Amino acid sequence: MSAEIKTELAPFDDINVTPMLDLAYVLLVVFIILTTASVQGVKVRSPVTQAANNLAKPQTRAITITADGAVYLDAYPVSMEQLSSSLAQHKAANPALPVVLKADAAAQYEKVMQVLEVAKRLNISEIGLVSKRAVAD
Repeated sequence: MSAEIKTELAPFDDINVTPMLDLAYVLLVVFIILTTASVQGVKVRSPVTQAANNLAKPQTRAITITADGAVYLDAYPVSMEQLSSSLAQHKAANPALPVVLKADAAAQYEKVMQVLEVAKRLNISEIGLVSKRAVAD
């Protein structure tokens, strides 16, 4: 009895897709992280207060004022006229429009008052001011 040794020279009929799936998952995770990081908006140094509460609601519009006086609506730079018209459109869609005002600690008080006047003129009554909670000594 002689044993025959068979060598398989036939090509594979299927492809191992595990490395491709690993690559797809890594790309998905990288995309999610980059998207989350880019949506955070404009960085400002908020003033510090003793009591800082989270007032954000799902339909909340964020107005940001930087130290140099630039105004942003939901991370997009706007002029005061554009801010007024955009808020008027959002107010028409949602009469109880909540707005959060996030100003840099070094921002001009006059610019903050201008934004508050726009909100008052549009009868926006739900306005929250963003600050950082003071660290207890």
